[in-house]
Amino acid sequence: MLNTDLWLKVICGLMINAVLFGVGLVTVLMLPLTSDNLMLWIPVVVVASFLTTPFLTGLVARRMRIRNWGRDGWREGDAISG
Repeated sequence: MLNTDLWLKVICGLMINAVLFGVGLVTVLMLPLTSDNLMLWIPVVVVASFLTTPFLTGLVARRMRIRNWGRDGWREGDAISG
C-alpha cells in the first residue's frame, strides 16, 4: 500500500506531466520556426516534460498537505491559493 505522500506525488505527477506536455506541444505546433522539424521537436517536448515533472511534483504535492501549512496558514491562504 502506498503512503499518502507518495500517492499525492504520483497523482500530481500525472497531471503536471500532462500539462507540461500539452503546453510544450502547443508551443511547438504554433511556432513557424519549428514546424519544419516536428519529428525532432515533439520527442524533445516529451523528454523535457518527463525530466521537469519530478521537480514540480515535489513542490505541488507538498502544498497539498495541511500539516505543511499549519491550521492558521491554511485559513489565511497565500498568494497562489487566495
